[in-house]
Order: sequence, then structure tokens, then C-alpha cells
Amino acid sequence: MLKMNTLKNDDTRNLLVDIKFFEGMTPEQLDWVAKRAHRRIFPAGTNVLTIEQPGEVVYIILQGTVKIHVEQDDGRDVILAILGAGDLLGEMSLIDSVGRSASAVTLENSLMLWMDKETFNTLLDKIFPVARNLVQILSARLRLSDELIQALASLDVNGRVARQLLAFADKYGQENPAGETRIPIRLTQGDIADLVGASRKRVNQTIALFKKQDLLEITSTGRITICNREILANYCR
Repeated sequence: MLKMNTLKNDDTRNLLVDIKFFEGMTPEQLDWVAKRAHRRIFPAGTNVLTIEQPGEVVYIILQGTVKIHVEQDDGRDVILAILGAGDLLGEMSLIDSVGRSASAVTLENSLMLWMDKETFNTLLDKIFPVARNLVQILSARLRLSDELIQALASLDVNGRVARQLLAFADKYGQENPAGETRIPIRLTQGDIADLVGASRKRVNQTIALFKKQDLLEITSTGRITICNREILANYCR
């Protein structure tokens, strides 16, 4: 993985090539975007988007982790998703011109690319691959949400945690020579608990069980490595 300072100092044009949203664009089209896109580092704990805020900007995560959440009237925080590199933020409000449906806060220092509404809409209207890419991104997001709903309805806590970790591994995972899969986004046990609809204590017990069985490892910064996908997947059946 490139370090944030490397990404920060790199040319914007070079960064676009590895982003799903810009896949299939010509060099000339990428140059057009690079002249209109901007980069910014958001420190950990920054509110990038606020619910019901008008949509004027779309963000693309280059590096870091962002929590999408809705605060309830009783003070509870409902986490809808945790996003990482390559994911978009705020595109729905630019498409339907409705206020933000959720808030977004960085869980660690995060480097993002952002474009204004005019640039984003021009991309969708004029460059066919971008519209197709956006449909694929939104379809994948919807499919992941459907799988989570199914897991919540049919699996116990062990199964739900295993399913969520495998979903993160499938989307963001980096495989090492030993066949292990590292999930580069920052995940706390509290955030996992909110995602799978369980108490933090119960999720802590599940994580401890998985670690005892050598199914995963966790660093002090919240990075999880799945050591045995096959056995972990058994909890999802």
C-alpha cells in the first residue's frame, strides 16, 4: 500500500487510473478530470458529510476509513457502512438532489479526492464508462446490503461477524504469500458490533474465539488479517 504522503505528493492524473469510478476512460478524459478534481486530507474524527445537508460535492476515498452513520433521537449511533479506498461518498445527493441521507465521519486520517456537482454531472452525462461504473458500484453496494440483511435474519452473532469480515476481505482484502488476507481499513470491535446488530461484549467474545482458533489476527491499529477463510466461512452456513 502506498503511504499517504506518497499519495498526497503524486500527480492527481496518476491516482485516477486505479479508481473503479474512472475505469475505461481515455487519457484525454482522465486529464480533463484531473484538472477539475481536488485532494484533501481529513484528520480522524472529521465530519465529512452531515445528514440532510444539501449535496454539492462528491468524495472518493484514496486512503483511509470512513463511517457512514445515523444518530438516533435516543443517542444511539446506527452504522450503515464502513468504507475504504475507492469508495464514493455523497454521490446519491448529487444524483437525486435530495439532502444527505446519513452522516460520514473519518475513523482515521483519510486522503480524499473531491469534485463539485457540475463536474460530477458532466462526467455522468458525457462519458459513458463513468455512468456504467457508477451503476456497478451502486449495484455492488446494494448486493452487500442485501447479504447483510440476510445474515442478520439467519445467522447467530458468530456467523454475522464472520460474514461481515469476509465481506470486507472480498472488497478490500490484500492477500499475502501465505494465503492470508489483510483488511486494510480500520475496524474497531465496537463498529463491528454496530454493523452486525450485537452488543460489543458479545462481539468481543466472538473475536476472542476466532483468534483462539487462529482464524484471524488483529493489530493495535485495528487492522484484521484473516488467516483461514475456509474455516471462518463455516460459521456463515
